[in-house]
This record gives sequence, structure tokens and C-alpha cells, in this order.
Amino acid sequence: MIPLNAHEIFGNWATLLLPLNADDSINYKQLEHQIDVLIACRVNGIYSNGTAGEFYNQTEEEFDKVQAILASKCNAAAMPFQIGCSHMSPKLSLERIKRSKKFLPSAMQVVLPDWFVPSMPGIISFLKVMTEAADPVGLILYNPPQAKRKLSPGDFAEILNAGIPLMGCKVAGGDSQWYREMKNLPVRLSVFIPGHHLATGISHGAHGAYSNVACLHPAFAQRWYDDIKTGNKNSFELQDRIQRFMDECIVPYIRDEGYSNQAVDKFMAAVGGWSTISTQLRWPYRSIPEEHILPMRKKCADLLPEVFSDENKLNSIF
Repeated sequence: MIPLNAHEIFGNWATLLLPLNADDSINYKQLEHQIDVLIACRVNGIYSNGTAGEFYNQTEEEFDKVQAILASKCNAAAMPFQIGCSHMSPKLSLERIKRSKKFLPSAMQVVLPDWFVPSMPGIISFLKVMTEAADPVGLILYNPPQAKRKLSPGDFAEILNAGIPLMGCKVAGGDSQWYREMKNLPVRLSVFIPGHHLATGISHGAHGAYSNVACLHPAFAQRWYDDIKTGNKNSFELQDRIQRFMDECIVPYIRDEGYSNQAVDKFMAAVGGWSTISTQLRWPYRSIPEEHILPMRKKCADLLPEVFSDENKLNSIF
């Protein structure tokens, strides 16, 4: 693939979930099948080693094998893809960037150093080294809500004014003022927000989502994004129902039962039925029991029957 510029990074990007065997090893056959399904769903792009890819819990040998499989399939299909090179260790993250350039990704993703809250000079120094190592591949900064330092629009402006050539960011979003400030940055960034806020985000100037809705079903999420871009007024009504599903059916697992975000991402994929992987997470994180899938699937079908349309079923058959 050719590295993408900021204005070329948009839309509904699906995360690569980490499939596991009963012994906690990676099931590479299921990984390959999952990529085939995502390509068939014609998502705008695929990215590896986000939170649901369990980037923090892989050996470097496993990391390289996952990226090699993703790159081989995406390059053959002309499917844009990003490699998540994040790690809690900035040294290991840097080495992942250096090794991943040979796979010719569309972009690469990193998180900020994690152990102590980084200062702005430290952030700029970190990103300077990372962007230089990634060049000519662009860098996306993943700044999730749980990050020790949550960056403001002013912080992004300071980073860009320091000459750091970021291509984009994955962030939690904000209110109307936040969107106005992000649109006025000195250099264009590709701004990606949470998938279940996509209609509102696009209307305020966001460019897409590394999407939790695509975890539920990538073809469903892609058609919703396409409807948003064509101005389909039903897109906001659908967003209301997606958010209701999240609030009533998914958020309680995190808020009340202490499950992780990656646990609910894998669970949603099982509920949507498009993936063959289980809800299993790598030790020591808890997985949502599989007996919860069918009751939740019924609730999802009541709120979001579009997820289970015949068109989506066809995209899942090989």
C-alpha cells in the first residue's frame, strides 16, 4: 500500500480482534478468516493492535506474525490498513515501528508513554522520534479516555506547531467547542472519534471512527457511515438506537461488573455473529461468559434489527 495523507484517512475502520485458542495461544487461522470477512465487508480500512487486539499482551514474535498476516492479505486486496505499534514501553513501541515499515502499511498508531504522566516537552520529544522512525508512513496518535494525559485541542496545536507531522488522532471527542478548536488546528489532522457517536461527529467535522460499532458488525457499521456521508436523515435516528444499545446493554458490563473495554469489544463481535472468534481474553483479563451471547443477541435484534439483515449474513459466509 501507499502511505496515506491526513485527508485520505477517513471513514469506518474496523479493528482486528485477537482470536485465541483454549491454551491462550493466538489462533492464526481464525485471524486470517477474520481479515477475509472484514475485506469482504468493504470497510474503509482495517487496523491491528488496538485495545481489542490486546497489543499490551503479545510477545514481539507474535506481534510480527500478526502484522505479516494482515499486511499480506490487505496488500493483496488493496485494502487500506494501519498497524498498531503501541506499547507501554516507548522503546518497544519504537522497535515495533521500525520493524513494521517493511509491511507497507497505510499508517501506524502509537500511544503516549504510560508509566508516568508525560510533560508536553516529553510528548513532543517522543513523537518527534516516532514520526522520524515511521517516515514515510504517517503516524496516528491514539489518546484514549484512560490515557494518563488526555490531550486537549490546545495540546494538539502545540504538538503541530512544534513541527511534529502527525497524520491523525483517535480521541474521545467532545462538545461543539471542542470540534471548533480541532477544526482550527494549524495543520489538518484526521480526527477519529468513538464509533457510536459517528453521525454527530461527522456533522461537526470529524473524519471517521476506529469503530466499536464495527466490532458489533463491520458491514452494518460501514453502511451506516455511507448513509451519514450521503446525508441520510435516518442516520441520526440509527445513532440514537446504537447509543441506547450501548448504554443499556454494553456499558453495564464495564460500569457495574468491571469488565474491560476489550472484553466488551469481543463480546459485541460474538453478539453480532460475524466473527468465529470467542469472547476469550488473554490472562489476566476477564472475559464475558459465552452464555451471555444469545440473550444479548435477542436484545440487540430488538433495538438494532439492521445488524442481522440478510445482506450482513451474506457478507459473513465463505
